[in-house]
Amino acid sequence: MFDGTAAPSQSPAAINDLPRVLGPTHPGFERMLTPGALGFLGDLTRAFRPRIEALLETRRARRAEYDAGRFGTPTTVPGDWTVAPLPEDLLDRRVEITGPVDRKMVINALNSGASVFMADFEDATAPTWHRVIDGQINLFDAVRRTISFHDPARDKSYALGPHPAVLMVRPRGLHLPEAHLELDGAPLPGCLVDFGLFFFHNADELIARGSGPYFYLPKLESAAEAELWNDVFVAAQNALRIPIGTIKATVLLETLPAAFVMDEILFALKDHSAGLNCGRWDYIFSFIKTTRAHADFVLPDRSLVGMTQPFLAAYTKRVVQTCHRRGVHAMGGMAAQIPIRGDEAANAAAFDKVRADKLREVRGGHDGTWVAHPGLVQTAKAAFDAHMPTPNQIHVVPEGDVSGDDLLRVPTGAITEAGLRTNLRVGVTYLAAWLRGQGCVPIDHLMEDAATAEISRAQVWQWLRHGARLDDGRPVTPELVTDLLDEEAPPDSTPARSLFESLITAEELAEFLTVPAYPLLPRC
Repeated sequence: MFDGTAAPSQSPAAINDLPRVLGPTHPGFERMLTPGALGFLGDLTRAFRPRIEALLETRRARRAEYDAGRFGTPTTVPGDWTVAPLPEDLLDRRVEITGPVDRKMVINALNSGASVFMADFEDATAPTWHRVIDGQINLFDAVRRTISFHDPARDKSYALGPHPAVLMVRPRGLHLPEAHLELDGAPLPGCLVDFGLFFFHNADELIARGSGPYFYLPKLESAAEAELWNDVFVAAQNALRIPIGTIKATVLLETLPAAFVMDEILFALKDHSAGLNCGRWDYIFSFIKTTRAHADFVLPDRSLVGMTQPFLAAYTKRVVQTCHRRGVHAMGGMAAQIPIRGDEAANAAAFDKVRADKLREVRGGHDGTWVAHPGLVQTAKAAFDAHMPTPNQIHVVPEGDVSGDDLLRVPTGAITEAGLRTNLRVGVTYLAAWLRGQGCVPIDHLMEDAATAEISRAQVWQWLRHGARLDDGRPVTPELVTDLLDEEAPPDSTPARSLFESLITAEELAEFLTVPAYPLLPRC
């Protein structure tokens, strides 16, 4: 059993016991899939895969509690404890840009002027084998500042500038496997592959350059899941003989169950915590998923479920309160808008929405925020610069308690044909792109990823399941949905439409659309 006290063995017996590489080997893959790296992944997998499987089973078991209306009570860990001090390069995180791990995106994001670039192996990346390993190669080169890219279509070259953003990496969630790597007859957890390859190849180099291995952790639902990650970090640091606490990780607070145990999550990661982030889109999806059995929790059109809605305002306030009491960052959420070329009025309106959203966040006490496009970095930065002259505002703790009822307050508003059409169009269009290997897709001037597609399909399922009615009185029925899909589904999207339609009409709401979609990805 891997206990993290020594580096992986490289004896012939150990080499023969490495994870099997089932995917094709492309040029450069040998740089990442070395015997040492595979041994490290194998050790992590043997030590932690059983716990991951048990935690996923615990998630499934808890659904019965939610279906019975037992969602939880906000709790805290007693005492005046704080998380471990943050490294200097993580003190000012006022603008973070996120995006997939494609080579050009990595360069542009690091050069964007943002404080941090979160390289995303999760919601913004469709995890084809080629993209996963290529992404690791891209980050390996970025860490060493040797990354470059030439776009033959534009005859344009890209290279890293002199002051790149701090790099953070988001591995896949606990629920996704990596089917191209197998150990003891089962696939490796995708989260351990993404974390393990990046850490094994880059931790020492990052430390030598004055930074460190920094991560974002997605879709956690409990303190036990945070404890799992803490133990992974300890084992990994011990294996490479790196001091405990060198790894820093921000948890995306993007599930309703986690909102009740924010303090416990920070405590579980106390030595490794870099705070919490308001993962707003996944949080809305989780709100629907967690309350799915209850007709009185039906949400209105997605466009009406904004951050000023009471249940979302309560959630963000609790994030800020919890983090600042424990001496760590409370990060704001994603601005999904992207620049609109060729329409000055629409572009100005989009930037106004971003500006208002970021002003709301900084005035609410957040220490930084997310954008999805380099063109929005300066707009977000200007809002935080104007109202946050210090590197962060951890010293600001909003007053007033947040109750469980506050977190569960259902927003009001209409369900419209336009909202239904939007969900159908976004859901199928995104899923079709994902099945082609593209995880981040501009649709209707918004950058959509897996989280927003999850809202789209979960809302339609919820409306069908509970017999919701449109604002004109018509019920949302399978027949209406089929008719509108005929008009909204893009051409040549048959596999995506079939999968999407099966998910929204299923008796049970699937936990994640990417789980049934994963086997349909290109196997290359």
